[in-house]
Amino acid sequence: MDEGGLDSNGKVYASREDMWKEEAGSGVAESPKRKEWYQKGISYWEGVDPTVDGVLGGFGKVSNRDVIDSNAFLTELLKERILPTKDNRKLVALDCGAGVGRITENLLLRHFHEVDLVEPVRHFLDATKKRLTSDVPENVQHKAVNFFCTPLQEFTPEPHRYDVIWVQWCIGHLTDDDFVAFFRRADIGLKPGGFFVLKENIARHGFVVDKLDSSVTRSDAYFRDLFLRAGFHLLKTKLQKGFPRELFGVRMYALSSVLQETAAPSSASKDVRASKGVARLKPRTSKRCN
Repeated sequence: MDEGGLDSNGKVYASREDMWKEEAGSGVAESPKRKEWYQKGISYWEGVDPTVDGVLGGFGKVSNRDVIDSNAFLTELLKERILPTKDNRKLVALDCGAGVGRITENLLLRHFHEVDLVEPVRHFLDATKKRLTSDVPENVQHKAVNFFCTPLQEFTPEPHRYDVIWVQWCIGHLTDDDFVAFFRRADIGLKPGGFFVLKENIARHGFVVDKLDSSVTRSDAYFRDLFLRAGFHLLKTKLQKGFPRELFGVRMYALSSVLQETAAPSSASKDVRASKGVARLKPRTSKRCN
């Protein structure tokens, strides 16, 4: 069902199709509106300081709790899908929309020998690269390796390099068509048994468009529809806990284009009813805290 939604100014849209047609010229890949949509988002983040508190819009206090819940979710998935293979392979992750490297530094480098980062905002990436590569011993076992300054709608990963592709608080900048195309294109980057983790804000119903930074907060049902369009299976999902009440709810999704017997069959639907909780308009920058 194509639910309607609204924007941050209160304007109501009857459907997703109507919204994308107005906001990004839906259906025309190189339309001026689509280019404007993406440029406006980049321009917004170019004006934000390259710090955790900067990209969190003053909500740096949520970072620790975010990492705790993400770590628990990722640890379960690695135990189910990667570690049982016991092949002693080098574990590699991709941090999409890496921002200032918060997820890479505080989560992914705990679990992976190598982490690549893709981020379209140059001053974010430059600051992150300097911090994560300065004075790092050559024989360190867990390190950030590649830094790609590329928007997700244009990024294609190296084939079969990654065990996990982590996408957090950035996919709202992609149109529906580019969302689907990104997951299909990025899937080639996964090794056998690899998977995506998407962590995003969740609207209670339909969607909410942020006019300031050209992004859309989608509902759980909206996300699940896009997963189906892209040809992905939902392996596991869980709500983030412990965030301030004035923020949108946040949900984690583990996704794969291939099902495996090691995936817990009931986990994807275990807390579907919980996702119906009240969603609140977040501070404008709360969705980007990598």
